[in-house]
Amino acid sequence: MEDRIVTGNEMPMGLSAYTAITELRALARELFMVGVRAAEPGRALAAAWDKEPPPEPAAGGRYHIIAFGKAAVAMLEVALNRLPVRRDVEAIAVTNDENYRVVPGARVHAAGHPVPDRRSLNAANDVIAQLEAAGPKDVVVALVSGGGSALLTAPVDGLTLDQKSATTECLLRTGLDISAINAVRQHLSRLKGGGMGRLAQPAPVTAYILSDVPDDCLAAVASGPTVGRSLSTRMLRKRLVEWDLSGRLPDAAWRILMKDNDMETGVTTRSSGSTCPNCRNILIGSNRMSLDAIQASRPGFPIGLAETGYSLDVNAAAERMLADAARLATGERQALIYGGETHVTVRGTGLGGRNQELALRFALGARTRRIGGDWVFLSGGTDGRDGPTDSAGAIVDPGSLHRMEAASKDPVRMLTTNDSYPALAASDDHLFTGGTGTNVADIQIFLRG
Repeated sequence: MEDRIVTGNEMPMGLSAYTAITELRALARELFMVGVRAAEPGRALAAAWDKEPPPEPAAGGRYHIIAFGKAAVAMLEVALNRLPVRRDVEAIAVTNDENYRVVPGARVHAAGHPVPDRRSLNAANDVIAQLEAAGPKDVVVALVSGGGSALLTAPVDGLTLDQKSATTECLLRTGLDISAINAVRQHLSRLKGGGMGRLAQPAPVTAYILSDVPDDCLAAVASGPTVGRSLSTRMLRKRLVEWDLSGRLPDAAWRILMKDNDMETGVTTRSSGSTCPNCRNILIGSNRMSLDAIQASRPGFPIGLAETGYSLDVNAAAERMLADAARLATGERQALIYGGETHVTVRGTGLGGRNQELALRFALGARTRRIGGDWVFLSGGTDGRDGPTDSAGAIVDPGSLHRMEAASKDPVRMLTTNDSYPALAASDDHLFTGGTGTNVADIQIFLRG
């Protein structure tokens, strides 16, 4: 059924869904959930599978279905229901704690995210064993979604789990975007950067991919296990210097990156091509598809798609969105939507996430720029989890800073230590959705009442 939002224009005369901040906040949340529902992984996989099904195993062969990422369980359930009756099937799913549930006929692992843990290693070992057992008569189906890089961790020789986890923590604190982070992780893993495709040979691999990265670069989703490396060793070494990572990564990781033998590289975007000759990669859902669904939801006033596929520092993103908001005419009902992902340079020990920090920066910038009238700004992660918190993001409005200050919180000072979570808790501005079972990056919504 098409999403359609009831607006103030359809309410009894004298009522308006837009003039009150509470109504704007409710509308922003509902528009965000329209985008989340559009990325429902089961529905997306079913449509793609029916259009481009995997091949059937040869006589005596079997299916190996391996699902990993935050949408793994939902995708696995659909895949199992799509298989021919009475076929031999081995199935594994690896997901985060919030999205874990039992799937009859499959082994389901819960593992660490955003930093890998011992469970991530155990799950990866199970996946590797299954891939290595695949023969020429078998078919491998990979169901890939965001979060897979941490959830499925198989360090290369010479790197321990603790060193791999420390490397991930370091990368997450640098301010690099997810594509850059995953380009590094590909060179430190047996599964990433086409490793899954290589381990599965000679069995063919069909991968259905739910993209959580800007521009849908498939080599970056879960670090491209069925695609290939984003950067050659030579190019990665150049970037490591540009990113000033010398002396910041664990010594063991740095040594491997400096001596790593080069392998075939290739960036695959929206096509079904692959640098792994036995792999076929199919994009089934993305951030842009979710933004299109929001625009089509007909809330009763114009929704402008301001930007999609961005990858920006959180402060630069806030400045760009504030400038866009300031250009909108006061008194006119309008909306702007954005999709992509910011990155944050961690300078303190506070609690928060990139969406919470973006919302707080927007609230502070709106005061400085004197953006008037009734407005709200939402920034949320479509997976329902922003950083190491239980919040998906936040919804701020003209009263947010007043509520924080009334609770004796200093939002400017708290930003210096990346402590956005308690500031937004004080103003009751958190966006709580719980685990959504999908992940197609972040969505921002600005509404002017």
